[in-house]
Amino acid sequence: MKRRGSGSFIVAVVFTAIASVSWFAGRARGGESASPPNVVLMIADDMAYGDYGFMGHPRIRTPRLDRLSRESLSFRRGYATSSLCSPSLASILTGLYPHQHGITSNDPPLPPGVAARDAERSPAFLAARQAMIGHFDLAPTVARILGTRGYLSFEAGKWWGGSYERGGFTHGMTSGDPAKGGRHGDQGLAIGRRGMKPVFDFIDMARERKAPFMVWYAPMMPHSPHNPPERLLALYRDQAPSLEIAKYWAMCTWFDETCGQLLDFLDERKLTNDTLVVFLADNGWIQDPTADRYAPRSKQSPYEGGLRTPILLRRPGTIAARSSDVPVSEIDLAPTILTHLGLAPDPRMTGVDLLDDHAVGGRKMVFGEIFTHNAVDINDPASSLRFRWVAAGDWKLILPHRPLETGPIELYDLKTDPGETTNLAELQASRAHALEVAIDHWWPPNRP
Repeated sequence: MKRRGSGSFIVAVVFTAIASVSWFAGRARGGESASPPNVVLMIADDMAYGDYGFMGHPRIRTPRLDRLSRESLSFRRGYATSSLCSPSLASILTGLYPHQHGITSNDPPLPPGVAARDAERSPAFLAARQAMIGHFDLAPTVARILGTRGYLSFEAGKWWGGSYERGGFTHGMTSGDPAKGGRHGDQGLAIGRRGMKPVFDFIDMARERKAPFMVWYAPMMPHSPHNPPERLLALYRDQAPSLEIAKYWAMCTWFDETCGQLLDFLDERKLTNDTLVVFLADNGWIQDPTADRYAPRSKQSPYEGGLRTPILLRRPGTIAARSSDVPVSEIDLAPTILTHLGLAPDPRMTGVDLLDDHAVGGRKMVFGEIFTHNAVDINDPASSLRFRWVAAGDWKLILPHRPLETGPIELYDLKTDPGETTNLAELQASRAHALEVAIDHWWPPNRP
């Protein structure tokens, strides 16, 4: 594993071990459980922010996530940092923006003369993917930090970082072996669709070892292929505008069922009150009514349909259940989890603790970025940049990055125009300029 210096790494490990001992001792003296809480992340894959019962969808049935929302601190205006799976998932795990952790895209550049369909057989492409994965070695990850405190962690589902070990997980399903389909999850992609046993077995193993645990449950659901069980598709055949939409709706319900199975397992093992459950989607999705693909202004776009997601935090008896419409970001999850466990976030993490109302209310803007699907240069984030964006209260500015994008600057009032149909950048020129300045202050990609 690449490190900036073995001496500083050893010092960090020693420091964190001492901090862990202090945390356990302090909690025990306070009369609370001497065992730190467990962490379960449940991450939807390609699901629109409104496609839940608790978010107001009139047809899609998500009873288990609806219940989770009622039991959680529920942020209805959460945002992914980017509307593409790999960079977004990396931001959840590291608490960093894509331009910081370096994983801006799903795939590396295509070598000259190599078609996309042949890329996984190209030695140059596979070497570039390994170099791209190497960014994880230099980034902080929640799993790696918790590992120094005695946590066991399990990767199950979507995972673009090679072997699960590269993300700091102690256990996992993904090998990252290209010969076994190791692009974005290989064996891990079976979770949910083919049952939950690997996750349940891991939790039982951690309990036998009396170790706190973290679960990364990120199934490829409701992600395409949309092939739900017939019993679920039957719920929507006559209700949806098209068969393709019915299939997608059924996939959302199937995913909801698997989340319910995991939550039920925590109940059965009497772990519910000792487990922080976190829920969100990696990015949005608007179903094309005619084919198994996404429609415009959703995935890979800078619009709400691609970026917005509910974010739920549940720990009964510890986190008060309520709802908030304050914009928050997935980069907030890593510092929130670590702070909840009594640990200091890595200094590179700039998100806020979502359980700290003052911190959440005091932040005025949430930022993000959109990159090309295949990176242009895996070591230069700006080379692949298409858009930067900012949400400031009800206002949202989308700033194209030249020369990859030539369209206009876009400004929307999300309170009156949640569908982002009326660009107010010219009518609200001073506001647009102020938000553009804020974006440039946040990340100026053209600075030498």
